[in-house]
Amino acid sequence: MLENAWYSVIAPESCSTILVKNTEKKDKFAEYLKLTATELKKIGIIDDIIKEPVGGAHNNPEMVADQLKIQIKKILDDLITISPEELVQARMKKFMKIGRWSE
Repeated sequence: MLENAWYSVIAPESCSTILVKNTEKKDKFAEYLKLTATELKKIGIIDDIIKEPVGGAHNNPEMVADQLKIQIKKILDDLITISPEELVQARMKKFMKIGRWSE
């Protein structure tokens, strides 16, 4: 995931509107939703964070494309060493953990 991207099934404003009938608490809901690459990596949704140029990916798309190419090649090189059965089991384990919490 690019470091400045965010990922969610719902925007914080929409979440706030649905749950408290206004957008005044959108910042709090953004925090709860764990939208950032850093938060998503901590909870295991994403595998890695790809650095962006200062100001964002649009400021140097060639650099970002090169970073993506390096990352994809690394992942594919790693995946080729894993049997299909092991890969399926690892993916199942990863996705089964999503949404489970412990304190």
